[in-house]
Amino acid sequence: MKRLALIAACLLVLAGCKHKQPAVQDTHVVDYAQVAVPAFSADSAYRYAAEQLAFGNRIPGSKAWQQCADYLARKMGQWCDTVVVQQFSATLWDGSRVPGRNIIASLNPQAGKRVLLAAHWDSRQWADHDPDESRHEQPVPGANDGASGVAALMEMARTMSAMPPSVGIDFIFFDVEDQGIPEWSDVYDDNTWCKGSQHWAQNRHVPYYTAVYGVLFDMVGTAEPRFTKEQVSRYYAPGLTDKLWSAAAALGYSQIFVNLNTDPILDDHLYVNQIAGIPMVDIVQNSPNISFFQHWHTTTDDLDAVDAESLKIVATVTMKTIYGDYPHQP
Repeated sequence: MKRLALIAACLLVLAGCKHKQPAVQDTHVVDYAQVAVPAFSADSAYRYAAEQLAFGNRIPGSKAWQQCADYLARKMGQWCDTVVVQQFSATLWDGSRVPGRNIIASLNPQAGKRVLLAAHWDSRQWADHDPDESRHEQPVPGANDGASGVAALMEMARTMSAMPPSVGIDFIFFDVEDQGIPEWSDVYDDNTWCKGSQHWAQNRHVPYYTAVYGVLFDMVGTAEPRFTKEQVSRYYAPGLTDKLWSAAAALGYSQIFVNLNTDPILDDHLYVNQIAGIPMVDIVQNSPNISFFQHWHTTTDDLDAVDAESLKIVATVTMKTIYGDYPHQP
């Protein structure tokens, strides 16, 4: 997973073309700069990232993982109308079994139209991309790769609950996303990644659940954020991809949401698109000439790798897009 120019992901895209969403001409012109959205606190979002890391490494089945899962469910329950903890078991690349918990929190659960917002909350147990090979079997703190996306969504839940859009919102924190096959293995298998989203897409928390669209946050907290239009997002959700990047441009973030088509990423959105048939876009860091960001899958992916303002930018662009489609109705 998470390798640019991932050939296997290209094959998955082609294999899943039956679920490709038809392009729809959007005649609804939105002045995103004028769209009213809740006030997002960058400091609050950063604090939620720090609180996740304070538990320790969120490796499935560990004490820190259990404590963080309880924390996430409790916090989301303060702001959302319902919280569902979907428990499952996953087989890892080496045949071992681990428990998983997908945490689903909803605003306005009775609404027919829904928007899905997601991130993964587990942290990788092997720093197999660390430049120091002696650290390859040490855990990754997972500050940017994991906690950043969850933190941004937590603050969005807090602030959107006081000014809900005219659509239902479902926040999903996927588990066992980042436990895929290590780089030192001599084999590779796409499906060893993203176990939580695979399980949810096949066993949704509400029977026949669907959403108008979805947005996935992954590695959204670097001090130099750069997001491009990756191929899986363009293929399955071209209209939403363009809408998000248009909103970003209207807010002056065109140097962050770069209008550049790039290679596919194997991430949770692939399974939401392919299996659940929900058009979902991945907002994921794409630093030039390296794998995602400097500290990806290393022991240095700690809080120093997270910038509060970057969390705010990603959340604001996403909220401008949602509220542009579904304004708050006082």
